Amino acid sequence: KRAGFEADQQSLIVVDLASGKSRNLTETLDRSVSDFHFSPDGKTIYFYVSHHGRHRLFAVPAKGGKLNLLLDNDYLSGFSVSPDGKFLVLDHQKSHLPNELYRFDLASKKMTQLTATNAEKLAGVEMNPIEDYWFTGTKGDSIHLLMVKPPNFDPKKKYPLINLIHGGPQGAWGDNFHYRWNSQMFASPGYVVIMINFHGSRGYGQEFCDAVTRDWGGAPFEDVVSGTRWAMENFDFIDDERVGAAGASYGGFMINWIAGHNDDNLFKVLVSHDGVYEQKSMFGATEELWFPRWEFNGNPWDSESLYDKWNPADHAANFKTPTLVIHGEKDYRVPYTQGLQFFTALQVNGVPSRLLFFPDEDHFVRKPQNAKLWWNTIYDWMARYLNPSAE
Repeated sequence: KRAGFEADQQSLIVVDLASGKSRNLTETLDRSVSDFHFSPDGKTIYFYVSHHGRHRLFAVPAKGGKLNLLLDNDYLSGFSVSPDGKFLVLDHQKSHLPNELYRFDLASKKMTQLTATNAEKLAGVEMNPIEDYWFTGTKGDSIHLLMVKPPNFDPKKKYPLINLIHGGPQGAWGDNFHYRWNSQMFASPGYVVIMINFHGSRGYGQEFCDAVTRDWGGAPFEDVVSGTRWAMENFDFIDDERVGAAGASYGGFMINWIAGHNDDNLFKVLVSHDGVYEQKSMFGATEELWFPRWEFNGNPWDSESLYDKWNPADHAANFKTPTLVIHGEKDYRVPYTQGLQFFTALQVNGVPSRLLFFPDEDHFVRKPQNAKLWWNTIYDWMARYLNPSAE
């Protein structure tokens, strides 16, 4: 509906090639369609949508009609329809179960695992499934919080807490086995991990998703802080004095924003990966120019723009929290000078800080050996200030 807006709601629309008339098959569904396939006879369309950190799989007549919910509360990375139209093959995963293929029988609704490619690798590895919670965030809205507990978890002990902050900003945490920002890997040294789908996250309706636009450091920041406090107040196993946060891209912006607004020292350590630091120079260097114009209401020189309002650099005098800054030189989305500027400000202010710079990586750390260094550097930095072995 809003041309060029990547986070607008994506609908499933069929067009009659003879008449040119179109029909929105998902008009009553306040969710974005992720993937779809026709049945072999062309009469049915199967598709899934993001919903509360997971996916819902539907079937709908190609001519329009009632949406038939086939699967709920599952995380899918894709699917295909069998040649005879009797079953679907799903790429299915959970936070503690890497991707495997499953067969979903359309008549019986029975799901059968087809592959176990990771069985040998996972043998003897303890991972706890995601737990779902809801708390009241800013504006009185219910906010979804996902939690992962460390291996050998003992509720009688005290554990440090890490809050992972997603990017996008119109992204969302889910019950998936992520290659880079893997909740199990963050939890494994002995941390309780929380992931908050704050205002702006996808899978909670378009109005909720739109709430982050022009409010980057507003409601989402309040959700991150209030969700962290909610977890501390409701779980005795969380050590209130050992709390950290990490994020990338928009999540990196949020870390940079937190650095300038951590007045009560809630967070003892921070990790900022490819985060936006100075909004006006970001505008002048990013390869995705339409994005800041959309999010901040025009160009930096326009009177109604919001670049100054949500600019972490303007709060550099408040920086005091130990921070690890990570950036890739080939990042053209958030150019690497954003990370250099942030690190320079930390250093000038005498804040304990470290820079991890990848000359051969872009907005993501993709190479296995670089990923290993990435993980080990984060582990070392977090351990310095959160000491997961204290118990």
